[in-house]
Amino acid sequence: MKSAVIIPAYNEEHTIGEVIGTVRQVPFVDEIIVVSDGSTDNTAAAAESHGARVIPLTENLGKGGAMMVGVNNTEAEVVLFLDADLIGLQPGHVADLLLPVLEGRAEMTVGIFEHGRLATDLAQFIAPYLSGQRAVKRHLVGQLSNLEMTRFGVEVALTRFAKTAGISVVEVELKDMTHIMKEEKLGLLRGFLARLKMYWEIAKCVGLK
Repeated sequence: MKSAVIIPAYNEEHTIGEVIGTVRQVPFVDEIIVVSDGSTDNTAAAAESHGARVIPLTENLGKGGAMMVGVNNTEAEVVLFLDADLIGLQPGHVADLLLPVLEGRAEMTVGIFEHGRLATDLAQFIAPYLSGQRAVKRHLVGQLSNLEMTRFGVEVALTRFAKTAGISVVEVELKDMTHIMKEEKLGLLRGFLARLKMYWEIAKCVGLK
């Protein structure tokens, strides 16, 4: 089976290159697709310069929409979603996420940060279903007709779908890995407000709102 790594990215010019460079070291990744989700910085150019296939969007669709654009632009049987702001990503992490699905041992994997940073480790310990690092068979993603509407609730939607559909899921420890927090990217106030918006979208997907 062929595999594609899909990276939704919004204004991640500083980290996208390193993520792509790591993924390119994995021999059984057939395609790397970066969906620049209405970015206003050099995300698209940086991704292209590091060897990814870039799909630039003129408007911000949100994470779920960007992921579906990537899914609809590959014929790979297995897709791996990765965040664009990862810190400490290693080729072994990519392999650990992909191989259970490629080898038929699972239909979906979910990556859990371990020994990265306290804040991100704790968040995923409390709510592992929020992880953006997951591999899944592409035809299963296609069954989620409203995924593009979920925005930051996309991980909740995928987890709920896996549970209701009886899909086999394997959790994968991603040791020494974390990501840049919104407060670090945008400053304390803007980052906090962006985090509140993200949690609101997640809450709507969970059904609290």
